[in-house]
Amino acid sequence: MLPDITVLGPWTYLVTEVVFGTAAFILLWRADALHRAGKTVLVLYPVAYVWDWYTLEVGVFAIPMRTGVELLGIPIEEHIFMVVVPSLVIGVHELLHGPPTNRRRGEDPERDATDERHKT
Repeated sequence: MLPDITVLGPWTYLVTEVVFGTAAFILLWRADALHRAGKTVLVLYPVAYVWDWYTLEVGVFAIPMRTGVELLGIPIEEHIFMVVVPSLVIGVHELLHGPPTNRRRGEDPERDATDERHKT
């Protein structure tokens, strides 16, 4: 049985955004990827905004457990959602795979060692 967090009333959605946003921030901080993730989220945001605005406008979904505060035609919680979700995905990805490496020969010792073993 899942806990009933709707006891938070109109703050329910906002609280979940803060919780998952905190998790995303910790992942990005731990992976030292805050700046890279910020650039990605900034590029994705306009697309997410149009998508979200449109789906709300045509009635694809409704958000009953929210504060009622809107900004630019959509709930404030949705703006936060559009930052939290890609941040969480990027945070997990960066933590699993680490920072990008240059894969050219001579600049990735682990790969070069593997290549040398396969030659013999």
